[in-house]
Amino acid sequence: MNKIVIHWSASTYKANMTDMQHYHYLIEDDGKIVNGIYKPEANLNCKDGVYAAHCGGGNTGAIGLALCGMAGYKSPQNVGKYPLKQIQFERAYKLTAELCKKYGLHINNATVFTHYEFGKLHPNTSSAGKIDITYIPYMPKLSPNEIGGFIRNKAQYYYEKL
Repeated sequence: MNKIVIHWSASTYKANMTDMQHYHYLIEDDGKIVNGIYKPEANLNCKDGVYAAHCGGGNTGAIGLALCGMAGYKSPQNVGKYPLKQIQFERAYKLTAELCKKYGLHINNATVFTHYEFGKLHPNTSSAGKIDITYIPYMPKLSPNEIGGFIRNKAQYYYEKL
């Protein structure tokens, strides 16, 4: 495993079967982690069709981590009924740190990034134009381009405590 892609599920606060097919780890509204159907190692070989397809054009070697929520999101002014919660983010930062430690990854923008960041860097993939994660409800002043760095800094904080 060589990277972690962080998403929001665009669903409700609870992991559903579709979410579990597409992500390795899901974080529900209370901070509970739900394992997806596939272990991260399934994404070492995506040619067999048996893997978590969470990042079009970037699934190979990628761990998919999603925060459950954001169904109905339209904009920061219209976030829908399931805005992500701070407890979910804190658990995601910690889980990211734990996964980086487990897989020997250094936390940087080549190993830990949002789906949005991947899409921006890979405009010829189906990930281009993805908006997860471009808004953090408890940190509304962060711009979409600042969020990845913020997440990496928080993950680094937890990494140093492991």
